[in-house]
Amino acid sequence: MKTALKIAAILSWFNLIFWGVNLISALPTIAKMDSVMVISLVLMASIPLNAYAGLQLHKSIRHPAAKLNSQTPTGIRFVGLVAEFIGFLLLLVGLAIVLNPERTLTAIKDAQNPVFKDRLDTIQAIKFIGGFFIFLGVAVCVNAVLNFRLLRWYYLVRQSDVTSNDDARPNDQP
Repeated sequence: MKTALKIAAILSWFNLIFWGVNLISALPTIAKMDSVMVISLVLMASIPLNAYAGLQLHKSIRHPAAKLNSQTPTGIRFVGLVAEFIGFLLLLVGLAIVLNPERTLTAIKDAQNPVFKDRLDTIQAIKFIGGFFIFLGVAVCVNAVLNFRLLRWYYLVRQSDVTSNDDARPNDQP
């Protein structure tokens, strides 16, 4: 369980910093966005929220005296499902880009986006972007799954501690 806790901590910090910085940098442009993009940003906010809740869980596992907030397990479950969905979508988009980079390059050039038109002119650059999407998707999905598993383990250990303490009590009956 130590290895899972260590991997989950590394992924949680990565997701918290990477997605948090990107979402905060997108906040000034939110007024110019259409409603679909705003909804996408709100859904993507589940990734750093899940990472933060996971870090709170890790703190409670490492230091049993630190109590877990009553809302943290619900946050891990609900926000974790949304984060896992976003991670799965990132993984699928990355796979689609890597498996068909020529079509992606054609779609970018047809969109006449001046930002991407001059910079992305090779298949290797497109494959790199697809690989990065795959990496992000795997990082988000694995982090969410590990947080689910660690939450379950936390409750099992806590339940066994309560049960073992109940067994250690002397009977009040004569």
